[in-house]
Amino acid sequence: MDIFAVCALAVISAVSALLLRSQSPQISLLISVSAGVIILLSVTRDIILSADEINAVLSQAGVESDHIMILLKALGICLVTEFTCDTVTEAGMLSLSSNISFAGKITALMTALPLFRELLKLISDMVAAS
Repeated sequence: MDIFAVCALAVISAVSALLLRSQSPQISLLISVSAGVIILLSVTRDIILSADEINAVLSQAGVESDHIMILLKALGICLVTEFTCDTVTEAGMLSLSSNISFAGKITALMTALPLFRELLKLISDMVAAS
């Protein structure tokens, strides 16, 4: 699905959800969430292709594949968390959205800890060599 179709779907869904919000908030939320899921699924192929391209570029640069996987996992956590926060905020649950955002940040940090460990090792090796 190209960006014009994604934008058209988003605008149609937003207008429909806004028109139905006063009469049926549940259906309005369902339209909004459904559009979000359809858009997310439609760009999944592009996400996979982008991940493969990033993997190829970083491999050529000599970055280990384990490090690439950690970065992609952290990116995936961030994207899923953002999508969920936006959906929950749309439902009017700001406190829950903040909690999800916090949980996503902690999860991304925990996922990236091996990279921090490697970075500190690299820095200490460089300091020891000089």
